[in-house]
Amino acid sequence: MNKKEIGLIELRKEMEKDKRLPLSTNLVFGEGDINCKVLFIGEAPGEREDTLGRPFVGRAGQLLTKSLEEIGWRREDVYITNIVKRRPPDNRDPLPEEISLYKPYLTRQIEIINPTLIVPLGRFSMNYFLPLAKITRDQGKLFHTDRYFVYPILHPAAALRGNTMMAVFKESIKKLPKAIEKVEKLISVK
Repeated sequence: MNKKEIGLIELRKEMEKDKRLPLSTNLVFGEGDINCKVLFIGEAPGEREDTLGRPFVGRAGQLLTKSLEEIGWRREDVYITNIVKRRPPDNRDPLPEEISLYKPYLTRQIEIINPTLIVPLGRFSMNYFLPLAKITRDQGKLFHTDRYFVYPILHPAAALRGNTMMAVFKESIKKLPKAIEKVEKLISVK
């Protein structure tokens, strides 16, 4: 086992023991290639994710997986997680205090994985990195924070709500290979 694997296992165990964390459903920690270039971050697990203990396996996750395949990527080659690691009741949006309590764990998870590009899915995860951003205005654009390159896109669940949102989502996904290429060039110049 390498340092990243050990770090993620220890982090997961710590979360499972942390009684301060809100919500009592199954912990959906994340999955994928821990040596990935691209890390996707959603808001919180839904019902199917809670049942299976895996992120993005419901309808929105199926759309994400299919969209990645359309650009020649495999789900196994990226890492997928959420800010809040347990399902809010009735699939409601995560509350600010829930996000706040899970944030330190996400921060450590990102530090361990150390991706080249972070792709927040939707406004909650986008605002973790870009607090003043608006998802409809800023999705599909590349940002550089003090530590990370961030490329927010619509949440796949939002894309499932209509043709306009689906087109925007698909277009942003299609631009991902160019975004990662640009980031790698910027990193190599430093």
